[in-house]
Amino acid sequence: MTRRPPPVLVDWLISLAVVLFGVAEELGGHEGSPGHGLPGWWIGAVVVSAVLVLLRRRAPFAVLVSYTLAGTAAIAHFGALSSAWMLYVQLLLLSTLLSVLPLRDRRVIAGLSVTAVFNVAVVTMASVNPGAGDVAVLLVMASIAGGAGVAVRRYREMAVQASERAELLAREAVNEERFRIARELHDVVAHSVSVMVMQAGAARLMLRPDQATEREALTVVEETGREAVEELRRVVGLLRTDAGNDGLAPQPSLARLDDLLDQVRAAGLDVRLTVEGSPVPLPAGLNLSAYRIVQEALTNTLRHAGPTRSEVTVAYRSRMLCLDIIDEGPRDGRAPGREGTGHGLVGMRERVALFHGRLSAGPLPEGGYGVRVSLPLSGRISVVT
Repeated sequence: MTRRPPPVLVDWLISLAVVLFGVAEELGGHEGSPGHGLPGWWIGAVVVSAVLVLLRRRAPFAVLVSYTLAGTAAIAHFGALSSAWMLYVQLLLLSTLLSVLPLRDRRVIAGLSVTAVFNVAVVTMASVNPGAGDVAVLLVMASIAGGAGVAVRRYREMAVQASERAELLAREAVNEERFRIARELHDVVAHSVSVMVMQAGAARLMLRPDQATEREALTVVEETGREAVEELRRVVGLLRTDAGNDGLAPQPSLARLDDLLDQVRAAGLDVRLTVEGSPVPLPAGLNLSAYRIVQEALTNTLRHAGPTRSEVTVAYRSRMLCLDIIDEGPRDGRAPGREGTGHGLVGMRERVALFHGRLSAGPLPEGGYGVRVSLPLSGRISVVT
């Protein structure tokens, strides 16, 4: 994407153009013209006008009024529009005013009024009686300049609204993915707490009759654990948006990755699985998130690249679980971008951040698209803020 030049640079270029055009017109277009005045004086006026053009965004109304009063006075003194550059600068300042301020602003009404005075002076004080065509051209030029300013302001407003809407949708996507992750990890946390409660109960039953203090402490652990499980169920009830019986289904994990690959193969994706290193027991939450990351990456491949060839690599390294999901890109030669409306990458980023991992996703130099994830096996789950 080509970057636009900064506004300051544009203003300097426009100001320089005013100087070049005005000086060229003054030196070459008025030699021998009676009543025009000294060329040096007008060159100075060109430079001052260029400075006003450079400052027009900072104080559009003050610059327009100042220039219009000075220009009208010059036309009244010499009896005609001395140079064409004066009219062009006037139209530029009018366009800038309308591009910055809304039409209901009193300064806009005042700016339009002084511009009308300037145009009347151009028409009525000309050395030669103007025709209807000259008046029409002047009105058309002023209308185009004003309309361009209004269009620029409207475009800026739409761009700001689009940016705000995109930011809102991005926040909603992140929240949606976090709710989804919370729903899935609820079962993992609830199961772990339930095991702790059972272990505490078993230890309590093994105590001697004289160990009353220990028995009381373990009883408190059991009761607190059961209350925690109930609270977890209430919280997840607020997060659930469906009435399915997902809790009865087996918990997704890397051990069930073959079933996932069979599903995507049936959808047309030629995928191959490679496992490096010796599989080690994984925390339930991390195991679930690793499965979901592979699932979302393959879903994105099907959505954006269609039936193509893909490879999934699961590597068990020293205190690190690495996932590589790469594809060859669309077979019809389309660009391998993943700029869609789905939330696949958002979900992967949230899951990776949950376990303090690393994620890289983007087009590959040799073609296709790759998702690479590293999840530390010794990290603790933290709340994503």
